[in-house]
Amino acid sequence: MQLSITTPAPPNGNKKNLTALSPIGKSRAVLKGLEKMTIQCISPIDGSIYATRQTLAYADAKTAARAAKVAQGEWAKRSLNERISLVKAGVAAIGAMNDEIVPELAWQMGRPIRYGGEFGGFDERASYMAQIAQNALADIEIEDSDAFRRVIKRVPHGVVLVVAPWNYPYMTAINTIAPALIAGNTVILKHASQTPLVGERLAQAFHGAGVPKDVFQNLFLDHETTSALISERAFGFVNFTGSVAGGKAMESAASGTFTGLGLELGGKDPGYVMEDAHLDAAVDTLIDGAMFNSGQCCCGIERIYVQEALFESFVEKAVATVNGYKLGHPLDPETTLGPMAQTRFADLVRAQTKEAIAAGATAHIKPEAFPEDSGAYLMPQILTNVSHDMRIMREESFGPVVGIMKVSNDSEALRLVNDSAYGLTASIWTQDHAIGEALAEDVEAGTVFINRCDYLDPALAWTGVKNSGRGCTLSVLGYESLTRPKSYHFKEI
Repeated sequence: MQLSITTPAPPNGNKKNLTALSPIGKSRAVLKGLEKMTIQCISPIDGSIYATRQTLAYADAKTAARAAKVAQGEWAKRSLNERISLVKAGVAAIGAMNDEIVPELAWQMGRPIRYGGEFGGFDERASYMAQIAQNALADIEIEDSDAFRRVIKRVPHGVVLVVAPWNYPYMTAINTIAPALIAGNTVILKHASQTPLVGERLAQAFHGAGVPKDVFQNLFLDHETTSALISERAFGFVNFTGSVAGGKAMESAASGTFTGLGLELGGKDPGYVMEDAHLDAAVDTLIDGAMFNSGQCCCGIERIYVQEALFESFVEKAVATVNGYKLGHPLDPETTLGPMAQTRFADLVRAQTKEAIAAGATAHIKPEAFPEDSGAYLMPQILTNVSHDMRIMREESFGPVVGIMKVSNDSEALRLVNDSAYGLTASIWTQDHAIGEALAEDVEAGTVFINRCDYLDPALAWTGVKNSGRGCTLSVLGYESLTRPKSYHFKEI
């Protein structure tokens, strides 16, 4: 089925018409029908309707899931090298579309075009998983003698459902799509409505590269249909990236089915700047980690703790950095901060900030520095005199605001770093790696950085603790999530 997208006119007045290849996503504007729902994707740039879609009726969705299950057997029988080649070709096809994809992302979720899209990270992750596949999926030979052959093989789950988010719509999706396909699974992608063209672009790329249509499907499913399919064990594994509430819904739908789940949920990631830290590097990196993508990063920095000797200098440099940002239309190459994906997201951050200021926090960024602040366009903010009694230091903000607290020692910093319902990443800044690593041992997070933040290394397991989720993607361990062990025990008689 072909569906048309009419893209709102860019600033130069040139109107662009795109043809979508398949239905996609999830949306915030939903009109319920009996079996289908009409979904509107609203652009944060100007509030215009960017795309309209219909969800699949339950019966059609069930048929698609069955087709994926049937196709999986033949896909798994293809050689590993062939599957790797096809996935790499699909990835390359996305790269060839990048000039079109970058402005599409701006219209869909507001990221400025100056940053060039996501293909660098997208390619890095897929390429690494392709590179390690032979070893990661290799048989474990226990014995091959005249008496016995004993071996453990890694076999695919079957159909993998990927529920992807809008904030990094290509990179988060490929974390699972690439290794799942390489491992011999078929994949059904349910993407977010805020980035509706992403799933369609991925389907276009992979199908054009030779991946069969039933092996990789981009489906437009509502919540109820998704839950029903999970509860009926239509999938061998489900990977979800999104909110804590969404993760709970996934667990509820899978309850009693024994379906494997991978969940990357919320975060409130901290940075800790020790007395011996390289100050300029710490400010530049942590503030970028807090503000990039308008703060809409899974592992973005949302709270910073600075030893008292560096505190005043850190804040001064951080304020100067943020005052140098430009909030505006994401298609303007000078813009460094675009709109947040939805006005309600911006309003949540505004409410958290207002509450903190009313409770005694000091706001360092003046409104007159960012007159564009309105609706989805949210000015950045740095807050001091904050405490963990404030929502701004406890609850996920997912916006361009960061609270900075003064600490007197490592013990105080560690207590505050771990005083959170979340545990995705944490960042420690010190020139003494031995001390930093010793401190990292006690940090409750899936990844601990030293002198870095807001980065996903595909060679390392991407995982969280507490309300940040369960399971992992990427690295050699990511293949363990997307396969199951199968033992072979043969006896010679």
